[in-house]
Amino acid sequence: MADALALAGRLVAVPLAALARRRHGKPMHPRGAVLDAVLERAGGPDWGVPWLAGPAREPAVVRFSRGAGLPAPLPDLLGLAVRLPDGDRPVDLLLSTTGRGRRTRYLPVLRADAAAAYTSLMGYRCAAGTVRLAAVPDGPAALPSDPGPVAAAAPGTAFRLLAARGGGDWVPFGRLLVTAPVGEVDPDLRFDAVRNPPPGMLADGPMARFRAPAYAAAQEARTGPPDE
Repeated sequence: MADALALAGRLVAVPLAALARRRHGKPMHPRGAVLDAVLERAGGPDWGVPWLAGPAREPAVVRFSRGAGLPAPLPDLLGLAVRLPDGDRPVDLLLSTTGRGRRTRYLPVLRADAAAAYTSLMGYRCAAGTVRLAAVPDGPAALPSDPGPVAAAAPGTAFRLLAARGGGDWVPFGRLLVTAPVGEVDPDLRFDAVRNPPPGMLADGPMARFRAPAYAAAQEARTGPPDE
């Protein structure tokens, strides 16, 4: 099964690489807005993962994006990417709009409002088994999903951060507060959730094995072969 998923990922990587060349290295989520944020971990579940359980307050960068790049107000698969600078290697989280139920958390959902529930379709293997992460709005406010409007409206928006083992209940572990836009709406910032998981967690499962070749294809399309 793992070999079949890796093969499927390599096959999909071919058209993704071509699309990445047209979209300046971003085959998916080509249109977005980057903002500064603060991630506060208040002490979450004791699952043998200090990153989830230990309290901390860290600066972060977030990117709201539209997966297929469809124009608003059409719904799209929305993305919320989070980067935490962490010494030599950052921590990257890639979350997409899904449901929140025991089964619907695995299903992508098209949205037009960026104040939505986002989960990591990809699982993380850790001491507690397979864990998924989620961000849900901490308040009822609506949020546009087009890059320009979301950059202007997102400051002050907060998301509760949750973790779940398998299909189990969501357990809170922190809060993400969006603070201010960066210098330009969508600078050239790349996230890699497979290579940059949180400490004590390893990107694993079908989505990770499928995604890895796509990341490599996008990176090659961005930089070109070594002799270029």
